[in-house]
Amino acid sequence: MGKFKRIDTSIEGVCVIEPTVFGDNRGYFMETYSTKEFEEIGITNNFVQDNQSKSKKGVLRGLHFQKENTQAKLVRVIKGEVFDVAVDLRPGSKTYGKWEGVILSEENKKMFMIPRGFAHGFLVLSDEAEFTYKCDDVYNHEAEGGLKWDDPDVNIEWPMGDMKKEDLLTSEKDALWPSLKELKETDLFQNL
Repeated sequence: MGKFKRIDTSIEGVCVIEPTVFGDNRGYFMETYSTKEFEEIGITNNFVQDNQSKSKKGVLRGLHFQKENTQAKLVRVIKGEVFDVAVDLRPGSKTYGKWEGVILSEENKKMFMIPRGFAHGFLVLSDEAEFTYKCDDVYNHEAEGGLKWDDPDVNIEWPMGDMKKEDLLTSEKDALWPSLKELKETDLFQNL
């Protein structure tokens, strides 16, 4: 048996990865990535960049993508808990406009694999969260794009608990991203 278990979702290419965790009274150990082990479960991306962020409860980051230098992402949480989301923006995909979401936490140690052609975002559910991810292409500020996080046509079921929409913390640019309908009308959409 390999060190990683792949759990496919309803969207082709999007999957949850569960690592094997070795624990005892001292704590735990786990591998978080191995090219050989990931190839055995069908993930062959060549990751070239690692990123990390820290956010407080109620922060909603996203939904982001790049119009050029599109990126596949392998995401996980090393402290706290988030609800992580991928939205299919691949033209011609049978699941275009559909989303998948998963709770990622320091406790469950799950990872979320998001292929190229998806918008990605997350909502912090714990008091604080540290989020880390691998990308298979470099970040290109000039190619940054996004999708409205509360687009009714996408209809993401964000688990807000006692949080109210008006209390969520988003960046100015995240509040201004277009809807799926508006995005589809642009020629930029064709590059995803």
